[in-house]
Amino acid sequence: MKSGFTLGKIFGIPLRLHYTWFLIFVLITFSLVAYLPLPEVYPLWQRIAFGLAASLLFFTSIITHELAHSFIAVRNSIPVKSITLFVFGGVSQITKEATRPNTELLMAIVGPLSSLVIAGIFYVVYLLLTEAGELLAAGMAQWLAFINVLLAAFNLIPGFPLDGGRVFRSIVWLSTGNYRRATRISTIVGRVIGYLFIAGGIVVMFVTHEWISGLWLAFIGWFLENAATTSYRQALLRDALYGFTARDVMNTDCPVISHKVSLDQLVQDYILHTGRHCFIVVEEGKLEGIVTLHDIKTVSQERWSTTSVKEIMVPTDKLKIACPDQDALSVFEQMDEGNVNQMPVIEEGKVIGMVARDGLIHFLRIRGDLGI
Repeated sequence: MKSGFTLGKIFGIPLRLHYTWFLIFVLITFSLVAYLPLPEVYPLWQRIAFGLAASLLFFTSIITHELAHSFIAVRNSIPVKSITLFVFGGVSQITKEATRPNTELLMAIVGPLSSLVIAGIFYVVYLLLTEAGELLAAGMAQWLAFINVLLAAFNLIPGFPLDGGRVFRSIVWLSTGNYRRATRISTIVGRVIGYLFIAGGIVVMFVTHEWISGLWLAFIGWFLENAATTSYRQALLRDALYGFTARDVMNTDCPVISHKVSLDQLVQDYILHTGRHCFIVVEEGKLEGIVTLHDIKTVSQERWSTTSVKEIMVPTDKLKIACPDQDALSVFEQMDEGNVNQMPVIEEGKVIGMVARDGLIHFLRIRGDLGI
């Protein structure tokens, strides 16, 4: 969900638009032009204007839905990295899971409830506009009421990681007292629901020959199945890191370079020979920053010989830094929150190791292979 751009912030939470949002925005707008009543009375330009307004109000409703989740998360000291609008609606990127089932239940249910409240408001507006004879505006309000009910109903499907799936997980978690078991059960249910959507889409395509509707159902099913699988892997990773510290998972063999090294020298003498992607920059025993392969790729190859590491490195004051006794799960969550792949581990002002995302996965894979 990284492709897109940031519109701004709402209550300190970045609001992002994924590129797929534009597709659904256009589809909804033109579908509304055909849906709105009395095409013989209202000119096309007016119907398009109302279609655009309804689409914007719909996505405002989605933002409100996601803000409801985010509000509860923040109130429970769970950081919210961003809210992203995309082809299926919206998603709040929360950097760590709830620690209690009742917290997750409240976080999950408040979104659909907010959609139902919004639907009720638009339905009242629809009744008032109909009584006033404003039929085009009334049609828009009616559609907004209906689509918000639909949004609430869709999110309440008990398929993880939808809101309904999280509600279901929290109930199983409350019943069993086992977070991992609850996650596994809700993931299985989510994947089954995804496969049912895919099967239903295939049936619609080949039995009723509604190709667009069938493809859309199958696409939603694929999205649900994929989201459930990905969410389960992340939950397993978080669960597996419990009880370990940064010292346990860090890599102590950290290549150290000077900030005076040119990028050409860094590539030829270090990266190509060692295969490393991340280097600690130290000068006179003091940490100055880190430089990664990603940083190097931001500079054209023609400038490598004249560009020094100091010019492109991430300086210390912008680094996410871990303490050796910090629990590994919180390190992983910090990496997620800051969207970084490495964190240096500092003890008494000196770098003693580096925690890397791929290193965490490697650490857990080895433990799994050993059966410990």
